Amino acid sequence: MKAVGYKAPGAIGREDALQDIELPRPVPEGHDLLVEVRAVSVNPVDTKIRKGVAPEAGQFKVLGWDAVGTVVEVGPHVKDVTIGDDVFYAGSLVRPGANSQFHRVDERIVGKKPRTISDAEAAALPLTAITAWEMLFDRLDIRRPVPGAANAILIVGGAGGVGSIAIQLVRALTDVTVIATASRPETREWVEKLGAHHVVDHAKPIAEQVAALGVGAPAFVFSTTETHRHLKDIIELIAPQGRFGLIDDPESLDVLGFKRKAVSIHWELMFTRSLYETADMAEQGHLLNEVARLIDEGKLRTTVTEVLSPINASNLRQAHAAIESGKTKGKIVLEGFGEG
Repeated sequence: MKAVGYKAPGAIGREDALQDIELPRPVPEGHDLLVEVRAVSVNPVDTKIRKGVAPEAGQFKVLGWDAVGTVVEVGPHVKDVTIGDDVFYAGSLVRPGANSQFHRVDERIVGKKPRTISDAEAAALPLTAITAWEMLFDRLDIRRPVPGAANAILIVGGAGGVGSIAIQLVRALTDVTVIATASRPETREWVEKLGAHHVVDHAKPIAEQVAALGVGAPAFVFSTTETHRHLKDIIELIAPQGRFGLIDDPESLDVLGFKRKAVSIHWELMFTRSLYETADMAEQGHLLNEVARLIDEGKLRTTVTEVLSPINASNLRQAHAAIESGKTKGKIVLEGFGEG
């Protein structure tokens, strides 16, 4: 089968950073589905692993943690998915990725693809939707108010993949006021269209801009990027007893400033459930089905902003370079493996 992978980690500018390769077709076991992949999207995790993680000696590493496709085979323990189902999912860090024509994935972390949108539109959603959902409702628990705080959330990096879906989930499922950060005219317009009540510029001090809105100290802050740059402002602006969550990987983070306000700190990694096969691992499949329902009811929209075709090394290198520029909004999707 066709696939894209690499043998040596490093910069995306190298010709062998990502290569078109041929690999054996996988065989599903246990709870596995074998999915014929039709579309994938690219996330920051792809670029981080490509730069720093080597495959086993003599092997290729295949990336890709968002996929849409059709189930063509199932393992002996599969219960809730059948051959012919169209599915979408984000996969597991400890298994080969979805940048391949056929991909094995555990049924418990798979949802049924939304009926009303295209493969490319659906491929933009799983990883970011799971990340945003788990942070908002499992970690920060934004449906539970903070006494005395403004019923508001600040989302740092509102125009990115996770921020784009987080804004929509808050608006669709709660009455929490959304304050999003964006620094360019096109990204400000993007987050406003997604439903942000207020937009502040993260290229300038955030705390004074939030204070000037007059909504009060937000109960919640969700930082998707550059947390180390904004930490001082976040400590200043968040309400006492507020809840703070982050998903990026700062080299160091001095959180002592949160102590005076008794702020709780929450890290989110959407791969945790699949990495450890937690007792609630199937919750990811359930929440993806809920996301699909919200899409089909018109309450959420896809966050895809660019589609490349086909799925090959050249287009994936282009997508990785765009992600690394830090200038993207929404999601980049690749579709189809072409003929042969």
